[in-house]
Amino acid sequence: MANRVTNLSDLIHRVATSCLQQPLARGDDESPENNSSENQTEYEEIEKEDEDEDSQQENEEEDGFGGLGDKKKNKMGLEREREMEALMGEVFESVSAMKKAYVSLQEAHSPWDQEKMSVADVAVVAELRKLGTLRERFRRRSRGDGGGRGRGGFAPLREVVAPYEAAMEELKREVKVKEMEVENLKEKLRSAMSTSTTGKKGKFLSKRRVSCSLGHGPHVAVAPAPELYEATMAQVKETSKTFTSLLLSLMRSARWDIPAAVRSIEAATTTTSTSDNMTSIIGPQHAKYALESYICQKIFHGFDHETFYIDGSLSSLLNPDQFRRDCFAQFRDMRAMEPAELLGILPTCHFGKFCSKKFLAIVHPKMEESLFGNLEHHDMVLAGNHPRSQFYGEFLRLAMAVWLLHLLAFALDPAPCHFQASKGAVFHTEYMESVVRFSGGRVPVGQIVGFPVSPGFKLGNGSVIKARVYLVSRT
Repeated sequence: MANRVTNLSDLIHRVATSCLQQPLARGDDESPENNSSENQTEYEEIEKEDEDEDSQQENEEEDGFGGLGDKKKNKMGLEREREMEALMGEVFESVSAMKKAYVSLQEAHSPWDQEKMSVADVAVVAELRKLGTLRERFRRRSRGDGGGRGRGGFAPLREVVAPYEAAMEELKREVKVKEMEVENLKEKLRSAMSTSTTGKKGKFLSKRRVSCSLGHGPHVAVAPAPELYEATMAQVKETSKTFTSLLLSLMRSARWDIPAAVRSIEAATTTTSTSDNMTSIIGPQHAKYALESYICQKIFHGFDHETFYIDGSLSSLLNPDQFRRDCFAQFRDMRAMEPAELLGILPTCHFGKFCSKKFLAIVHPKMEESLFGNLEHHDMVLAGNHPRSQFYGEFLRLAMAVWLLHLLAFALDPAPCHFQASKGAVFHTEYMESVVRFSGGRVPVGQIVGFPVSPGFKLGNGSVIKARVYLVSRT
C-alpha cells in the first residue's frame, strides 16, 4: 500500500510539472482529442510500472515462504525413509520365518508326519501372503498414494495370485521328479524279481506253476489265483526263517539262556500237563523252531479279520465284491515297493499300524533292552515312526509278506480256510509237515505235535498249504 501512495504522489507531481512546462494550446493548434490521447498514453505507462512493481513484490513474498516449503519437504522425506526402512525390516523377518517354515516342511517328509506337514504348510502360505502384502505396500510407497492401482484401490488379481502360482509350479515339478524316481525303482525291482525267479526255478513246485504270475513286466498277475497264494505263503516261510535266525543270533550274542527262553515260549502256549516232558525233548539245535512258532503266533493273530483288528471295519461284509477288488489292487501295488520306503512316505497307513502293533507284540521292552541296551526301537514305534535298523528291516520284510498274504486271502473267492495244528494232535501228512527232517524222509509212527510252527490253509481249488509243526514222540 505504501508503494501505491508513493506512485500516486509521483503521478500528481508529473501532471503538475507537465502543466507548468506546457501551457494550454490556443485556437486550433491542438484539439481536445490530441490532449486526451497523450494523457491516456501517459496513464498506461504509469499503470504498467505499477503492475511490474506489484509482480516484483509478489515474487519477493514467495521467496520469503520458500524456506518453509523446503523444510516441509525434507521432513516428509525423512518420514518416508523411516517407513521404507521399517518395511524392509519386515521383509527380512518374513523371509527368515518362511525359510524356517519351509525347513520344517521338509523335515516333516522324512519320516512322514501329516500333522507337522499341515502346520508347516500353513506357516509357509501365511509368510508368502505376508510377503505379497509387503510387496504391495512397497509399490504404493514407490508410486505414491493411489498411483497405478486397480479400480477401487485394490491391487490387480494377477499380482496377488502370482506367488501361489509359482509355488504350485514348483510343487508340480517336485511331483514329476518323485514319479520318475518311483518308476525307476519299480523297474529295478521288476528286473531283480525276474532274475531271482529264474535263478530259483525248480526250487518249489508252486513257484514253477506261478512263474508267469510272479514275474513283473509283461507277466503281471491280472487276477487272484490259488497258485499265487501258494507262492506268497512260500515267501512268508522264507522271511519268517530269516527273521527268526537274526533274533536267535542276537539272543546268543546277549548271552541269553536259550533253553530257558524256549521253555518260557513253549509254556505260554501249553494247555496240557505234558509240557515239561515235551520241552525237555527240544534240543538246542531246534530252539529256532520254538522261536519261529512264537513269532508266527504273534504275527498271524487276527488274520481272519480284514484289518487284523486294527479297526472295526466291516467292508468285506457290506460290499464284498468291491472289497475283493480293492484288496487285489493294493496287493499288486505293494508288491513292487520296499516296505521301508513305503513307510517312509506313509508311516501311519494301515500297513504301518499293522507293523507297529506286531513289532510291539513280538519284541517285549525287556527283550529289546537286553538285546540292544536301550529302547530306541520301542520309543520310535510308539511315536508312530519306523526305525531304519537292520533288525527292524528284517521284521518289515516278514510283516510285508504276511500283509500281502492277508490281502490276497481276502481277494480270493472263495477265501482260503485258515487252520493251525494244536499241541498234542496226531500227525496227519495231508495237512501237516514236520520242520525236522527224519532219516529216510518219513515220519516215524507215534509222533504227535509238540507245538505248531506256522499255520496252514485250504484253498478254494481243493489244494492244501500244509501247516508246519514240530513233532515229538508220544512216549
